[in-house]
Amino acid sequence: MPPPSAFDVEAATDTQAIIFIEKFTVNGVSARRSKAPAVSTGLATYASSDMFKSPGLDKPKAKRWDHILNQESQTRQSSSLKAASQLLKTPGLISLGGGLPSSTVFPFEHLEIKIPKPPNFSESETKESGSVVRAGKHDAAEGKSIYDIHIAFNYGQATGSAQLLRFVTEHTEIVHRPPYQDWQCTLTVGSTSAFEMALRMFSSRGDYMMTEEYSFCTALETASPLGVRCLGIKMDEEGLLPSHMDDILSNWSESERGAKKPFLLYTVPTGQNPTGATQSAQRRREIYAVSRKHDLYILEDEPYYFLQMQPYTGPNAPDVPPPSSREAFLEALVPSLLSMDTDGRVMRMDSFSKVIAPGMRTGWITASAQIVERINRHAEVSTQMPSGVSQLVLFKLLDETWGHGGYLDWLIWMRLDYTRKRDNIVHACERFLPREVATWVAPEAGMFHWIKVDWRKHPLIKQGKEVQLLELEEKIWRAGVDSGVLTAKGSWFRAEGDGGEDMFFRTTFAAAGEKDVVEAVERFGEGLRVEFGLNENNRGVNGKVNGHSGEETKGLSNGT
Repeated sequence: MPPPSAFDVEAATDTQAIIFIEKFTVNGVSARRSKAPAVSTGLATYASSDMFKSPGLDKPKAKRWDHILNQESQTRQSSSLKAASQLLKTPGLISLGGGLPSSTVFPFEHLEIKIPKPPNFSESETKESGSVVRAGKHDAAEGKSIYDIHIAFNYGQATGSAQLLRFVTEHTEIVHRPPYQDWQCTLTVGSTSAFEMALRMFSSRGDYMMTEEYSFCTALETASPLGVRCLGIKMDEEGLLPSHMDDILSNWSESERGAKKPFLLYTVPTGQNPTGATQSAQRRREIYAVSRKHDLYILEDEPYYFLQMQPYTGPNAPDVPPPSSREAFLEALVPSLLSMDTDGRVMRMDSFSKVIAPGMRTGWITASAQIVERINRHAEVSTQMPSGVSQLVLFKLLDETWGHGGYLDWLIWMRLDYTRKRDNIVHACERFLPREVATWVAPEAGMFHWIKVDWRKHPLIKQGKEVQLLELEEKIWRAGVDSGVLTAKGSWFRAEGDGGEDMFFRTTFAAAGEKDVVEAVERFGEGLRVEFGLNENNRGVNGKVNGHSGEETKGLSNGT
């Protein structure tokens, strides 16, 4: 399947309705909004993605997932108070029934934020020439905006505000164009919360969840107290191996495993945490095919999707030219599992944490209407809704100021910024890490660089001593700390809680300054040389070790 393409919006007319043909782009947003009903500016008003997306009447409807929803999820009922609040939009209605406080007691008259003015996105440019955006308490009533402090700072619906839900729904259609009819979005307080809700919806104690053999440790730590057992799938440089997943499922024995066959897959397809691996389009198609074969439901966790970088070319090669347009940028993205999902078997989790700021605690999921409705019933009695402050700031930034075009421009800028950071750490590894024991693959996306260390070459092993992998991992990790650099142990991310057969260390290039990253890699290299008894003189001209220039080594946890 090719990446999502971009075309103009057109309209077709029949005897009943105006139907939008499924070719929606940034250029078509204004036309669509002009034909749609105005966004309600009332308090806690009901909203749904169906108000803002193409009807998709030429597409199939999603499968039903009743057979994997657990008892907890199936017995959730609508919140009485949330349901009643939908009546607040009734003209002339005086409400004495809700518990919404009056905004007259909110101690905020207005907020001001200074934001980048496209295309000048850097911190220094924003400080010098950024735009100051103001949000007042009663902007909506005064006709200045459709969203203000009076609305955002009060209680709302579990879906999030209509104002921000509209933006993420349009964004999802522009980028992914889900190929089934009844998809919807709903806002979340971040992907960790959405993931926990999903486990609470689908899983029961003792169930297995499939995931990469090295997986996001917070996801593993979320599953454990819920009694969900994680089953690690082998990986290569493109992430999890669908052939291994198929083999496990095809030969599953409930009596041997003590559990029913897994029906849930959790995966981070792009810039995977911790390995940095990115599934190719073909790999994603194969994973989806195996999922269909065994009726797996997929939790697609994609915080790093828009941190896809330019191809790595090496320290002395010319850079690949940046995307020439917004359309070229979108076409360069690896197509998502959501964009391939004709069954509605993918719940995609998006987040503003990595592309705007993690403290926003705001994201969204995209799934079939059935799953979104169940998520909303859960949110009504738990998280309630994302922070109104965050929603208002994001609306002012993304919708009212930048628009979809400006947001894509920002994402292109982020792509190039992360490319530079990635290149910096990989170049440092090529200069300072001992290639006798350390290998790596330059990541294509995300913020993590995964370094494999050949622990079997450690002097203690060569001396014939019985030393366990985890013991040596701790020793090598401590050597790095003693050298002045903190990395993350690969064993922290093992899905099945064992040490595995190979040794890895996760590094990140996102936060530290470029000079600090280079210094940290040099310190880590020094620690490895000390631990493995390598001669510092082996480092050659221009930082090369034993003549190696740091060509990428294929293979991750499969040891190839």
